[in-house]
Amino acid sequence: MAKQPPIPYDFLPEVPALTVESDDVSDGRPMSDDHVFDDWGMKGRNLSPHLRWSGAPEGTKSFAVTCFDPDAPTGSGFWHWVLFDVPADVTELPTGAGSAEGEGLPEVAVLGRNDYGTQAYGGAAPPPGTPHRYLFAVHALGVERLGLDPGTSSAVVGFNITANTLARGYIAPVYET
Repeated sequence: MAKQPPIPYDFLPEVPALTVESDDVSDGRPMSDDHVFDDWGMKGRNLSPHLRWSGAPEGTKSFAVTCFDPDAPTGSGFWHWVLFDVPADVTELPTGAGSAEGEGLPEVAVLGRNDYGTQAYGGAAPPPGTPHRYLFAVHALGVERLGLDPGTSSAVVGFNITANTLARGYIAPVYET
């Protein structure tokens, strides 16, 4: 299995690559306003993008899906979406699956708390004049459940995702105001 190439500021352990595709976003291309936050002066639709993935290794028991902005001026990036405990037989999420209602998500999947403080997808909202990358990552995990509450901090969820990752893939669209 091919290795996922590192991205700048990616200090995660190297693991085999998943293939991640989307009908809504493309690697290195600008995101539409559909995936932009609908607050903080932004006027987007706040919809998580469609994602599908393939190439999970043997032993995959669940998936996690995250969206992280490594360019956020926080010193620690910004978590826009934290989803975990997605069953291993799920390989696609529809546009908008990250809504607080979780439409299109399997019942057992957990929408974790993002850095906006909500349990949903929170769209792009970078400061004016600075392009940001939004890393939509899918993580194949070797456990069925992380055993975490939905309100657990995204950093702790991220730690547990990394500790259980068998493979990872991502799409990194960009957005600038």
